[in-house]
This record gives sequence, C-alpha cells and structure tokens, in this order.
Amino acid sequence: MLLNLILTFLFLDLMKTLSSPSDLKALVREKYGAIARQDIAVQDAACCGSVCCSSDDVYNIMSDDYSNLDGYVAEADLGLGCGLPTQFAHIQQGDTVVDLGSGAGNDCFIARRETGESGYVIGIDFTPAMLEKARANAQALGYTNVEFREGDIENIPLEDNIANVVVSNCVLNLVPNKQQVFQEIYRILKPGGHCSISYIVLVGELPSALQHDAEMYAGCVAGAIQKEQYAKYIAQVGFIGVTIQKQKPIILPDSILRSYLSEQEIAEFKNGVHGIFSITVFAQKP
Repeated sequence: MLLNLILTFLFLDLMKTLSSPSDLKALVREKYGAIARQDIAVQDAACCGSVCCSSDDVYNIMSDDYSNLDGYVAEADLGLGCGLPTQFAHIQQGDTVVDLGSGAGNDCFIARRETGESGYVIGIDFTPAMLEKARANAQALGYTNVEFREGDIENIPLEDNIANVVVSNCVLNLVPNKQQVFQEIYRILKPGGHCSISYIVLVGELPSALQHDAEMYAGCVAGAIQKEQYAKYIAQVGFIGVTIQKQKPIILPDSILRSYLSEQEIAEFKNGVHGIFSITVFAQKP
C-alpha cells in the first residue's frame, strides 16, 4: 500500500509536466519498473474484492487468463496484458519469434513452447527491472533459446527480415509513435512472416480527464487511439490479410471512473456512443 501511495504522488506530479514523447516514455519506464520490483503476492492483493483500493486496478481489469496455455509461467505473469496474442500467433516449430514489450517474459515462454528447441525467441523491453526479472525467469527455467534485449520498440534493435512471427501484448498503447512501431514490425519480419498484436482501441472519444491523465496512460487506456486509425497504420505499412482475431470490451468500474469524472459525467460516459476494446489483430508481410 505504501508503494501505491508513493506512485500516486509521483504520477500526479508527472502529470503536470508530461508534454513530449520522452516524458511519456519516462513515465512508462518508471511505472512498469515499479511493478516489476513489486512482489507478485502484493500485486494480486492490489484490489480488495469488488472495492478497488489502488490505481493498480487500471492494469488488472484488462488482463486475460493465460494459466491454461502450454508454457505458462506464473512468475512471469504480472497481469499487464490485454489479450492472448501467442494463442493466435500460429507459431510453428523452429520459428524465430519476437515479443515487443516482453515484460517479465510471459508471452516469450509460451512462444518458446510452440517454437520448440529448434526455434528462437527474443523479447524486447526498455524497462531494466523487467529485463532483469525476465532473464532471471529464463535462467531458472533453463531456457537457452530465449533471450531478452533492451530496446525501444519504435527502433527495434534487430536486423531486417529476422522474425517469422512478431507478437505484442498491450504495449502499443504505451508508445507515442504507433505507426513507427508497425513499420518496425514490418521491417524485422521475414517475407511471408506475420504478427499477432493485442492492444486497446477506442470507439468514440474518451472524456478529456481520462485522455490526459498520466496514470491512465500507463494503464494503456489514455494511450489508446481510434480503432480505424490502427487499421490505417497497418494498411499504410503494406501488411496484407489483416484480420481481427479477438475483440472484447473493457469496462472501467465506477471505482476508477470516480477518480476522474463526476457522477453526471460517469452517467454520460456510460450512456454515450463510446467504447474501449481489447483487440488482437493478425497481419502478414507479403
């Protein structure tokens, strides 16, 4: 609880100064670094039943259940995703798989199960504490064909045409230049390779208080853009065969909305033509 109070004051202060992509990246790195260092048991207790007691609920309400997937590693699951991209990624034995925003390694370890000993999995993350946690998890599992590299996914530290498959789970919302990320995904994919990407999209406009709050940005909501804008980015890069593999609504509970909106604004938000969704999108490089 003390950690949550410290983070709350930290981000209220940051919210006053966030004005550039570098500010937003610093926010994300600091917040997710704190989550990486937090004990899993503490994280699981961040919400007291149905009465939310911390801002961590912004993260946890989006996550899907990985526990039934082969290769799942509980120590690597920090509940920060918004989909199951590796479940839909059509990974084959021997593939090279790249996970963008790999966190503690959850999707990488599931991908490794699919690609087998003959394949290779590379996780990219720019948060040192997450990389430390992921590498420790990989070492504990004895995996020699999974590695984690530090890097910004707007400028992926990999050569061209290296990956058969790229996955990413609820990370694009945290990136200022989303179109650049799709260009980078296209660059590192082999011809005929494909990606399966989960992220948050909007239908209609969020209330301004939600759009501009730093904590909601770190929780992926304020960083979301319109669903059709993502489709334009993907098409402009040159991907083909674009399909939505899964879509689910994200419902922000009143306990969170009350931190940003009045009761009247909450009612208007719920009754308006708005929507927050998690989608998982497949796209192929020709």
